[in-house]
Amino acid sequence: MDSIGVGELKSDFSNILREIQESGKKYIIEYGKRHKKVAMIIPYDKKLEEQENRTFGLLQGIGSFKLHDDFVMSDEELLGL
Repeated sequence: MDSIGVGELKSDFSNILREIQESGKKYIIEYGKRHKKVAMIIPYDKKLEEQENRTFGLLQGIGSFKLHDDFVMSDEELLGL
């Protein structure tokens, strides 16, 4: 699995997509001067799209949570930037 910076991804996007399609290669996308890993591009797999909904978590039905109406979080906080 190779890492690629955002700038390189933007300039070679079509070639990278072609390479992913042909060879099944995966890329980790890095952002900023510190090369923080923020995303991954993987080949499309129709089987992943057709999967049934998975049960989330081991404690389903045991615990719960609720987000209050006044809960606020910026995109930066959510992404940890």
